[in-house]
Amino acid sequence: MIDISVVQICRGVDLVDRGRGVRFEIEIDGHVTPAFVIRYDGAVFGYVNQCVHMSMELDWQEGEFFEKTGQYLICATHGVIFEPNTGRCVTDLCSGSWLRKLNIVERGTGADSVIFFVQTDTGTSIDVPVSCDHSLS
Repeated sequence: MIDISVVQICRGVDLVDRGRGVRFEIEIDGHVTPAFVIRYDGAVFGYVNQCVHMSMELDWQEGEFFEKTGQYLICATHGVIFEPNTGRCVTDLCSGSWLRKLNIVERGTGADSVIFFVQTDTGTSIDVPVSCDHSLS
């Protein structure tokens, strides 16, 4: 049997397209690890907040993951650039490497939507229906 963990991250309206992301923490191999979600071209994506070039968090200020044009995610420490929808590195420094993508789901529509992180005990990501009261404390 697979255990599934569903964590409510934020309301959908908290993520503006190509704007500020929302940070949260997850557990990986028994360690608390920083992560983030962003909205890009209407869809929500989540990644472990760690550059593939060096173990540094990406955001230069809390929640600031996009470079100035809003086209790419950027590591504030090294200037490494990533595609927001795939996590693929597009700079020579780490070309062919990928950010660790997380299973993020958005349930509901408009102002009532809620963003969730879904994880299994095996570390695999699966898409599951999520039900909640859609309220954040």
